[in-house]
Amino acid sequence: MTLFALALAAFVAGAAGALLAARSPRLATGLGAGGAVVGSLLGLVPAALVLSGRDVGSVRLPWSVPGGSLSLAIDPLSAFFLVPLFAVGAATAVYGAAYLLPEARHRSLGPAWLWFDLLLASMALVVAARNGLLFLVAWEAMALSSFFLVVFHHERDGVPRAGWVYLVATHLGTAFLLVLFAWLAGDADSLEFADWRRPASGASWLFALALVGFGAKAGFFPLHVWLPEAHPVAPSHVSALLSAVMVKLGLYGLLRVVSLLGGADPLWGTALLGVGLVSAAYGALALLAQRDLKRLLAYSTVENLGIAAVGLGLGLRAAASGATSLAVVALAGALLHVWNHALFKGLLFLGAGSLARGAGTLDLERLGGVLRRMPTTGASLLVGAAAICALPPLNGFASEFLIYLGSLEALGTGAPIAAHALAVVAGLAFAGAVAAAGFVRAAGVALLGEPRSAEAAAAREVAGPMRGVLAVLAALCLFLGIAAPVALRAAAPAIEQILPAGAEGGPALRAASALLWQVAAAGGAVAAAGAALLWLRARLLPAPVARPVGTWDCGHAAPTPRMQYTASSFAQPLTRLFALVLRVRSSAPEPAGIAPAPASFGTRSEDLAAGVYAGIFAAVAELARRLRPIQAGSPQLYVLYTVLAALALLLWKVL
Repeated sequence: MTLFALALAAFVAGAAGALLAARSPRLATGLGAGGAVVGSLLGLVPAALVLSGRDVGSVRLPWSVPGGSLSLAIDPLSAFFLVPLFAVGAATAVYGAAYLLPEARHRSLGPAWLWFDLLLASMALVVAARNGLLFLVAWEAMALSSFFLVVFHHERDGVPRAGWVYLVATHLGTAFLLVLFAWLAGDADSLEFADWRRPASGASWLFALALVGFGAKAGFFPLHVWLPEAHPVAPSHVSALLSAVMVKLGLYGLLRVVSLLGGADPLWGTALLGVGLVSAAYGALALLAQRDLKRLLAYSTVENLGIAAVGLGLGLRAAASGATSLAVVALAGALLHVWNHALFKGLLFLGAGSLARGAGTLDLERLGGVLRRMPTTGASLLVGAAAICALPPLNGFASEFLIYLGSLEALGTGAPIAAHALAVVAGLAFAGAVAAAGFVRAAGVALLGEPRSAEAAAAREVAGPMRGVLAVLAALCLFLGIAAPVALRAAAPAIEQILPAGAEGGPALRAASALLWQVAAAGGAVAAAGAALLWLRARLLPAPVARPVGTWDCGHAAPTPRMQYTASSFAQPLTRLFALVLRVRSSAPEPAGIAPAPASFGTRSEDLAAGVYAGIFAAVAELARRLRPIQAGSPQLYVLYTVLAALALLLWKVL
């Protein structure tokens, strides 16, 4: 644990150094990004050692807070989630250093790096904490540090509201976690995870509390409302970190509770599977109707976390039914999707940031022709889009393939979970097809064709460090797709930790790994053959000569960019079919007068769950307004509050 402690120290040192050097943007950036990179590299070592079978020990230091202790440990489940945290943390820090420097003309960068490094430290603490109070403190630190990063551009329209939605939503989830942890601690009379056991009754209620509390962070439907609000307004390297890593801690929390409660229950697996299917389907549909690229990617996160939840739910349901081999394959797919999604979603959000910097907009209706003007960014976005659509030989294929494999095996053998497996196959096929249409739309409209605006026409490639990070992440998407069996071997200890006690998952893991090696070999052969054909074409054939020719233009003198499909028109057949779910609203002013004024037609989609939360947010705002008078600014009054709170706690303890 020494290296893990040094990693935390590097994060804290980077945060403090960036704040102290806030007057010098470059120094603050160097200290903040440097602390993040050094801490991430240090933290990767113990995580890798644990996944390879080594024991790195644990730490338990006294803490003066009642019931609390500084208990830290890294088991296989923790290590598996720490790897994407530190890998993406380092990548986003390097990217963010170049991305944020132009902002130094308008604001100090010291606070931004302070919160970035503290976010990394708090997420690492969440995963390593073995005391309930320490976990909740780290969870709250993660929520607050990410909030300050989300509202980085607080002067822009919509950013304060997005920050408010995120803050309320995350604390609603935390309220359920407080009840969950209080119940578990009260039953065991301890806040140490090691002392928590499955209660004689009410275990399903505990899982329900965990599903809501952690599901709000994971962005499960209908708890996802903060995702499409916060991700589009945050700086792109922050959006990448939130979507690639932070939302996964919701999955980690669920799995940690399952392991603490001693195995799966059929109802838990069914509930998680149902939530995952609905989230995957709705996220895929919602991304179809988005114009803003980062908002589209936010809904894609809802879809992909739903896919991971489907794999976990199917695995838990199979484990509860005694179908260990099916459970292993499904859980393997879900855990591999954690790593895969971290890579390609980080790549896509960082690519969107480069697009915003180089083309000046993320509005799909104003982009076009970017691939020719920003080749590295465009190619990276294409790789990310192909990976997220689960196209081989990229990494997204391997994880979804395993979930399908487990489901099809259940259908073929007539296992007790055959009905669940049929729902998985149908649901994932629907979500995958719709998501593929959405990313074809996004990539085709944004990257191909002709520029639809002056900003897109003037697009230029971004700085070298930003391009370098995109290239590395794109290469890792290909590498992890071909080397998926290696990742599966790393996931094996975590899978065995999730399975009920006594379940043997080794044979199923070896069989799945052998099949993945065959798939990887086929994918590698196809990739090598494609590269060889391109090389031969370049060597044997003369360079093609571009000859501009006129296209069919409906009788116009010359085609214009306005004659291209727009993003909205491309998706219109599907958005119209699912208009009730997407709540599509159109605006088409009627022409009036002899010489009508210029008019335009537009559509927008409203989130299906927004209305549910509108009342909650309004109630919280009203409560805050009513409580405002107690903030009188008087130190004496605040001391009185503290004394009254201490007396109340004393009476509660005595009685």
